[in-house]
Amino acid sequence: MPRSPSRRAADGAQRAVAPLQRAAIPRDTVALARFLLGKIVVRRLSSGILTGRIVETEAYLEADPACHAFRGMTPRNRSLFLEAGHAYVYLCYGTSYMLNVSSEEAGTGAGVLLRALEPVAGVEHMRRARKNGSVRNLARGPGRLAAALQVDRRHDGLDLTRPGPLWIGSDGTSVDSIGESVRIGLTKGADARLRYFVAGSDYLSGARRLNV
Repeated sequence: MPRSPSRRAADGAQRAVAPLQRAAIPRDTVALARFLLGKIVVRRLSSGILTGRIVETEAYLEADPACHAFRGMTPRNRSLFLEAGHAYVYLCYGTSYMLNVSSEEAGTGAGVLLRALEPVAGVEHMRRARKNGSVRNLARGPGRLAAALQVDRRHDGLDLTRPGPLWIGSDGTSVDSIGESVRIGLTKGADARLRYFVAGSDYLSGARRLNV
């Protein structure tokens, strides 16, 4: 099995997942990108519950040319301007959905892209959705992540601190070491070191040189 370097709060047994408390969510985009590492994304389907541990994120700042909010609010990106902790889901190049978490205070357009998960529960559901049998590759990359969890524009704007069809919580896991690198696949703001990851995880996307 692939390695998971995150440290469980107790004896390593699977723990209950508690929703994030809004008061505990950082109102700074970089701080939120780091804070989300080790947290659990929960996707509730009629056929079961899927969960995955966040192991890779990217921060997109208000004045960042790579951020969708750079030129102001539009019908497409308005969820980025919500209070920290809401979902912003968009379709990339007409093929893949991307799941982001709004950051900062309401009215400021910024967010954190969820780039990779370590599957925890509902793996068979993820395999069927992705038509891929490799656990390591089920949610390794933002498009794969959304596909594995069956996330699309219906989930745009959801409050991710409230249990529902899609939310984020914590099982008490801590992350021992956080790595950082430039973001992946960008032409604007390509040199900014705003990608964060659980160092040593086998579930990361991107080239090996970016994950050390």
